[in-house]
Order: sequence, then structure tokens, then C-alpha cells
Amino acid sequence: QVQLVESGGGLVQPGGSLRLSCAASGIIFSIHHMGWYRQAPGKQRELVARITSGGTANYADSVKGRSNISRDGAKNTVYMQMDSLRPEDTAVYYCNAALGALSAWGQGAQVTVSS
Repeated sequence: QVQLVESGGGLVQPGGSLRLSCAASGIIFSIHHMGWYRQAPGKQRELVARITSGGTANYADSVKGRSNISRDGAKNTVYMQMDSLRPEDTAVYYCNAALGALSAWGQGAQVTVSS
């Protein structure tokens, strides 16, 4: 049974930082591409950052230069460090594991950027 458990969300002031974590179980972590998506109220879910099984990362333009996605194979965990947070980063952030046509999602972590 695939499980993706996000943590690290919360309330942060504009300009602040946080690190999201996603612990994976029930998958062969090393061969899955891992990603972070977000969904703001009234908007569609969008890709924020993705890291391939080989460690290649790519980012949405909206977070490029402010975010860093990484993965730790020993802990089966993917991270996303987010800096210089803005109110428009407020959303529920979802972890995704993908392998071919297969895709699994976490339950989501709320990130609120507000003073």
C-alpha cells in the first residue's frame, strides 16, 4: 500500500521560509519521480517542483530561485525548501510519486503565508 505523508506546513510571514517533507512507503522510492504540487482556493492544482529518480530537478517559474527540491533515498523522503515566501504561495501542497502511468498522492499540507 502506497503512502505519502507530508509534513512541515503551517503559517509563515511573508519573506519567511519553510521546509516541506514527504515520507514515502510502499514504493521503490529510488525509481520513482517525486514532485510537489499545490492547489490554492478556486484554482487548479499546479506543479511546483519535480525531481526525477536520477536527481534532475525542475521548477515552476513562480518558485524558481526561491525553492529547492531534494530527495534522500536512505529515508525515502523528498523535501522542498521554500524561501522568500509570498502570500500567493498560500495553498495546500501535495506530494506526488510517479512511475510511468502510475501516480500516488499524499493527503496535502496547508501552507499559509500571511502577516
